[in-house]
Amino acid sequence: MFVKLTNGKKTITRSKEQYEANIKTFELRGFKPLENNLKENIKEVDKTFENEAKVIPLKKKRKTRKKKWKT
Repeated sequence: MFVKLTNGKKTITRSKEQYEANIKTFELRGFKPLENNLKENIKEVDKTFENEAKVIPLKKKRKTRKKKWKT
């Protein structure tokens, strides 16, 4: 028998024996058994991303030319 786990973004499938042996590890990584409350899990993830700062794109570096030596 298999168990589907989700962390809001990613869904994985593991055997029930493996899940029961490593419940603490899955909880630390944010995985919970997939239930009908998938929408609630997604809302929780969305709330955590609202608090993060917005990403500002970096400016391109200006290319410099090397001077040619006169011979």
